[in-house]
Amino acid sequence: MKSDRLLSILLLLQTRGLVPATELAERFDVSVRTIYRDVEALSASGVPVYAERGRHGGIALLPGFRTDVTGLTADEARALFVLAADGAHAALGLDEAIGSALRKVMAALPAPHRPAAELTSRRILVDPVRWMGGKPATVDIGDLHDAVFADRRLRLRYRHSGTRTARAYTVDPYGLVVKAGVWYLVADRDGEPRLFRADRVREAVPTREPVVRRPGVELAQVWEELRRQVEERQGPVMLRVRVHRSRLDLFLRLNAGVLTGEPRPEEREGAWLRADLAVESVEWARSLLSFGPNVEVLAPPEARAVMAAHAAAVMALYGDGGEGGG
Repeated sequence: MKSDRLLSILLLLQTRGLVPATELAERFDVSVRTIYRDVEALSASGVPVYAERGRHGGIALLPGFRTDVTGLTADEARALFVLAADGAHAALGLDEAIGSALRKVMAALPAPHRPAAELTSRRILVDPVRWMGGKPATVDIGDLHDAVFADRRLRLRYRHSGTRTARAYTVDPYGLVVKAGVWYLVADRDGEPRLFRADRVREAVPTREPVVRRPGVELAQVWEELRRQVEERQGPVMLRVRVHRSRLDLFLRLNAGVLTGEPRPEEREGAWLRADLAVESVEWARSLLSFGPNVEVLAPPEARAVMAAHAAAVMALYGDGGEGGG
């Protein structure tokens, strides 16, 4: 909307001083001619804004003009600019909104705090995705976000891990949580807390029934309960493996979520360490084949059999040195 753009231009000029019209046009996705019309509109409304022509010209406010809003400390201002870097706003469709909000905050800051806040946004970057963890699936959170805020029961179609078809559930949502770049819906199903990965939700439709939440229970409490259950849960299969020290760092990064403790050296100053993994099934062991001879599954025997079978299949595919399959 034009009114939003006018306010954003005013706050940006207050923060930056002289700004080229071409930069303003690019930032707000309008033409340079539109920017000059906006400048005329601001001037007509009493804002002391002017345009300087020439190679080094631009749009600026008369010195001394500002909307004086104070109250934030330097650390509070810096914290806001770190918060803006977590990437959650993009999934919610709030990228433009957070940018506009931060311009307003920057314009409202006491002058001595602005350099530190701006420098924080340039020096601190938050990347929520773990190394080698793969890029999280792109999820359209918009519909799920709207459904959660409707304060109605949700009818979900949800595909569980390891299944191809979606199942139907009616749930009472508490809200959304993003953890390490992955979005989750936190809700009660039949009065019990449940966690649903947003990228497995095939459909989320609010019903006409009002949401029924447990009295006095908030999102943060339910999340803490579910998070603790996930972190403390032991998998149905315990794998014992040995890892060569040369690949230990990568092994720890990729398997941090299933390790049950710190790897233990097999012998003093030895090259191999033992580790225990709590995993969903013996089939999970085949993911360790990517480490080649640097990781060996020691137990249980069923997991070793899985490794042997998949290794044999790879040998059958490539062992004869021929091209293609036949």
